[in-house]
Amino acid sequence: MNYYSLNKKAENASFKDAVIKGLAPDKGLYFPESITPLPSSFFDNIDNLSHTEIAFEAIKQFVSPEIPNDILKTIVEDTLNFNFPVVQLNNTISTLELFHGPTMAFKDVGARFMARCLGYFNKDNNEEVTVLVATSGDTGGAVANGFLGVKGVNVVILYPSGKVSDIQEKQLTTLGKNITALEVNGTFDDCQAMVKTAFLDEELTSQMQLTSANSINVARWLPQLFYFMFAYKQLHNKYEEIVFSVPSGNFGNVCAGMMAQQLGLPIKHFIASNNENNVVTRYLQTQEYTTKPSVQTISNAMDVGDPSNFIRIQEIYKNAFNTLKDNLSSYSFSDAITKEAMLEIYNNYNYVADPHGAVGYLGCKAYLKDHPNTHCVFLETAHPTKFLDVVEDVVKVKQPLPPQIKAVMGKEKVSVKISTYSDLKAFLLKIT
Repeated sequence: MNYYSLNKKAENASFKDAVIKGLAPDKGLYFPESITPLPSSFFDNIDNLSHTEIAFEAIKQFVSPEIPNDILKTIVEDTLNFNFPVVQLNNTISTLELFHGPTMAFKDVGARFMARCLGYFNKDNNEEVTVLVATSGDTGGAVANGFLGVKGVNVVILYPSGKVSDIQEKQLTTLGKNITALEVNGTFDDCQAMVKTAFLDEELTSQMQLTSANSINVARWLPQLFYFMFAYKQLHNKYEEIVFSVPSGNFGNVCAGMMAQQLGLPIKHFIASNNENNVVTRYLQTQEYTTKPSVQTISNAMDVGDPSNFIRIQEIYKNAFNTLKDNLSSYSFSDAITKEAMLEIYNNYNYVADPHGAVGYLGCKAYLKDHPNTHCVFLETAHPTKFLDVVEDVVKVKQPLPPQIKAVMGKEKVSVKISTYSDLKAFLLKIT
């Protein structure tokens, strides 16, 4: 499979080159040259397939021939060594739990898959690759865990100071080894802008090989289509029409669901559930796409004012606004309404949702008002204890800590504070 830049001003790249480069030389995101739908028999027989078999068949066209099938099967199996259960709340709403991995966030899938792909590509390479990544919360921990100890890979994570939860910060600042955390005086958008600038800085790129582990990287983004298929397997015999409500920040997750749709997954519609960072909600209402500075909310992983992956969504639907609206709805919710939803979920269903999942739940409720005959699945993208202060303040019940969280709580935070791109560049040049 080859990949082209969405800016259309760079040469096509192989999967390997797209993974290692992260961003195309013309600043564009990479997109697969073709998408071949899976045969209808695949979905007819999905009940008889394991998670590994489903994921292997779904992803192999995007990585072939550069990763042999036997290696790819091992990568997929190693990536997916935890569960993806669907929990039904009522007849019209379920949640897909994506927090059973090592860092208890949906990004474990993409980070683990990408780390294993990069490890395979680097197995005979003596040159080091530096993974440079910005995080609004969960990406940092997932990437740090996924790449910890991977041969020939250094990881540098930028995160906004004071704008991630305590546990999220612990997960990305306490591992050491080949992981370094840079604490940025600014927002996630500032972190992301620094990363993009670094990729285009020839003084840097001439001295070191940089790649990204944000969802701009095809190996981080595409594997997220797996769990939409896993949810479909669990629900398709119960419900005729299934809709996914995806808490959305950088829009990689909902975009991956749309790629599953392009592969033939029988999903008619998606919901992008926003917090007050609502660029896409406003776009679908006005047809005017205007980015804006991000604002801080209790669902911090979605605090993105310039979502990188939305251009991929536009590409999927050939930049046709009406086609996009046929496939995507979007709603925006305040922190106050999100807290009300968390309490409602707990009181009505004895289920503890994190703030991001609660935004997804609200998206379900909004969509179901006009589409009562659908079954809506919201993605619970992170374990509620990753947002302990907010969750316990809302539900008024102390939450037990799972082993993955307990493991980092007592560790010492180690970070390097920076404020400007010049600070980042100086740090990177120092470690070359």
